[in-house]
Amino acid sequence: MASGHWITRRAEVAMRIGLALTAALLALAAGVARAQAPACDKPVYLTLDTGHMEVAPLIADVLARQHVRVTFFAANERTKVGDGSLGSYWAPWWKARAAEGHEFASHTWDHVYWRGDVAGVPPTFRVQASAGANQGREFIWSGAQYCEQIDKASRRLQELTGKKPLPLFRAPGGRTSPKLLLAAKACGYEHVGWSPAGFLGDELPSETASNAALLRQALRNVRSGDILMAHLGIWSRKDPWAPAVLEPLIVGLKERGFCFRTLRDHPAYRDWIAKRR
Repeated sequence: MASGHWITRRAEVAMRIGLALTAALLALAAGVARAQAPACDKPVYLTLDTGHMEVAPLIADVLARQHVRVTFFAANERTKVGDGSLGSYWAPWWKARAAEGHEFASHTWDHVYWRGDVAGVPPTFRVQASAGANQGREFIWSGAQYCEQIDKASRRLQELTGKKPLPLFRAPGGRTSPKLLLAAKACGYEHVGWSPAGFLGDELPSETASNAALLRQALRNVRSGDILMAHLGIWSRKDPWAPAVLEPLIVGLKERGFCFRTLRDHPAYRDWIAKRR
């Protein structure tokens, strides 16, 4: 029995060493791939916010086929299938995106809109949740309460992906104030909006903004350094923007000499990110 136990322990140790070596080799390979990435003279930064998630698998297929990495901003929004965009149903999807090298950041847990600053010291904020149990309700929150919303989504992303999210956030609708941004920065988060030409239009009514028109507009107007923004499904749009526009947009931008990078490499955020590893 003692000999058998010793053999079993030896096998366990060997297995752990093998797993550790595998992890180290994967990390080394990722570092080498990053170091050997081709020069990128005209970068754009595609970002995708959560939504109803119905098109998420199709979007993932396009990104993989085109070898494009993006930055996902995630909130726990209502979905067409499953228990919310950060729920257990979608956990394998997020894990797979991490394995592909995408980046992640918070979009607030309950997709909370800033509605206005409230006079006083310290500052407080009028906000409205658009997801979760408090959907549609307005609150007056301190900076710390707003930060907890950012933190909660960030922590959940790390649980789902096994990867530390970027110390960034995107306020729903891009709505903020200088005081709100200062409060978020004090708790470790820098805000990321999008470029004017980077608004890809998937939130607009398809009756007045067709996919073909949105594609032409983006290919005409996007410039080097732009942050682009779209969603993993918009409830109100009858003719879904993704994936119909996504792949021709990526192909068209590549043909124009653009390359795709995540926000980890963005000159406005990379130092901030590096200091908070």
